[in-house]
Amino acid sequence: MSQDGSRVGEIDTSRPHPARIYDYLLGGKDNYEVDQHAGDQLAAAAPEVRIGLRANRAFLQRAVRYVVESGVRQILDIGAGLPTSPNVHEVAQKAAPDIRVAYVDNDPIVKAHGDALLSGSGTTSIVLADLREPQTVVDHPDVRRMIDFGEPVALLLVAVVHFLTDAEEPQRIVATLRDALPTDSYLVLSHATGDFADRSAAQAVYNKATASLNLRSRTEIERLFDGFELIEPGLAQVPFWRPDAPPPARSGEIGFYGGVARKTG
Repeated sequence: MSQDGSRVGEIDTSRPHPARIYDYLLGGKDNYEVDQHAGDQLAAAAPEVRIGLRANRAFLQRAVRYVVESGVRQILDIGAGLPTSPNVHEVAQKAAPDIRVAYVDNDPIVKAHGDALLSGSGTTSIVLADLREPQTVVDHPDVRRMIDFGEPVALLLVAVVHFLTDAEEPQRIVATLRDALPTDSYLVLSHATGDFADRSAAQAVYNKATASLNLRSRTEIERLFDGFELIEPGLAQVPFWRPDAPPPARSGEIGFYGGVARKTG
């Protein structure tokens, strides 16, 4: 089941898809006219959106380097989206060539692009599955082939949980994934928020897409880390999580929180 209620494996190009909107706003080419139109509407509603997405992408790369430097040698990236270089496995394997990465996404177009990109790789795979069915993700044979849940895992949920509605119980979904992880695993999570500006117009764009945008407050997002211990500086706007360069312009308006946390027990 996909996040819009359709079956995993269906390709719907009649409505914009979050992964393809994201790709378009980052300057990618793996999108359709319907995604471009939605991206333009989103940029008009939130002019700093491209800055925010690039900052979120930079946060992802810093977080991946952090967990690899902390000793993790396997990564489960759920809601991976379309490949944008440098991607998770490129960042991770630059630091540790033997690291294993399992990408998961519910869009068959993402799966097809991933298969082409990763052809012949023995340490990286992509799986067609849905975050809304977390136990299915954990039990998927292609995930199990790449990920040993007896050893620490870095679980990446970057810019994806905000596409889950409250009725879909995101906290329960994250907890199910958490419970599959051993001690000393990590959670890397970023999530859209309306804490810094009114984002109702941006939400309206996603109401016409295959998944709605569900903004949450800092307190609500922190609850997703229950059972983990947040690494300093805790939950922060993504440009300010362990920056390695001066923050971009308008950073204070960027509507993404991000954090990295370790499972201690």
